[in-house]
Amino acid sequence: MRITALLSSAAFLGLAACSSFTASQSSDYDGLDRAQLLEDLQILASDEMQGREAGTPGNAMAREYIIGRLQEIGIDPVGDNFEHPFQYSFRRGPGERLPGVNILAEIEGTGDSDHVMVLTAHFDHEGMRDGQIWNGADDNASGVAALLAVAEDFVENPPEHDLIFAFVDAEERGLQGARAFVANPPVPEENIVFNLNLDMVAMSDDRILWAVGTYHYPFLKPLVERVAERADVNLPMGYDEPGGPPGSDWTMLTDSGAFHAAGIPFIYLGVDFHPHYHQPSDTYENMTLEFFQDATETILDFAREAEAGLDMIAEESGR
Repeated sequence: MRITALLSSAAFLGLAACSSFTASQSSDYDGLDRAQLLEDLQILASDEMQGREAGTPGNAMAREYIIGRLQEIGIDPVGDNFEHPFQYSFRRGPGERLPGVNILAEIEGTGDSDHVMVLTAHFDHEGMRDGQIWNGADDNASGVAALLAVAEDFVENPPEHDLIFAFVDAEERGLQGARAFVANPPVPEENIVFNLNLDMVAMSDDRILWAVGTYHYPFLKPLVERVAERADVNLPMGYDEPGGPPGSDWTMLTDSGAFHAAGIPFIYLGVDFHPHYHQPSDTYENMTLEFFQDATETILDFAREAEAGLDMIAEESGR
């Protein structure tokens, strides 16, 4: 059964009961569709998706839903198709390769700059374990739903620079989708000057959304500070300095690590570890939904600020 028939919105919800950056245009956008944001999160984290493990029917169902939403939004695919297959090795015998599929969409900028920003969120999760569904609402249906909201806003309010929205696969198997993207990007790698990565943005009782990456790229601190000043959530910087105790450096723990390894500046926005992390309890019902909505507003503001400052990012980083 096609996902459009299985998970139509109404049916599903019924079942579910200068030397610094220039000023951004973030205050000019038409506004976040908060209801659609929650609907996307709820559907992607539903039992029907069976945890979205890479290579499974549930993962394919999630891809179909994401592509359907991109088509509704009116964003163009990268190339002739939204789907970009790749292969990878993961804890298997020599020479054995596993399939993955990234979803890539793009918005052409209104200016003449070659600089490109890539926005990423992984859509896979852990799948089924011992008969239980690991729904992955925060990890990372939340990042995907937020990225869809950002894409919709940029379609309605076109950017100056080219943007690529990469919904990547097999993050839980070693950032494989992001590594495949960086190894074979759809534009010259030197044109990619910034990566904004979203991973776990829906669960925080303390209303904290961490901005990770400024230790490596300190010229990004003013960008974070400006967004933090007007955010409705707390937006501290950290979790990116080497040499601390285990778990204190998130640099290589999510898809932005693949971009960092290639010398591409990044900011990773995400919440701290919580009791539902990589547990069957990572469900829609256990998310802090008002925080998630406010965090997505901040993410959208941040994306606008970064896009407005993309040429400065390129200059500061030497790309």
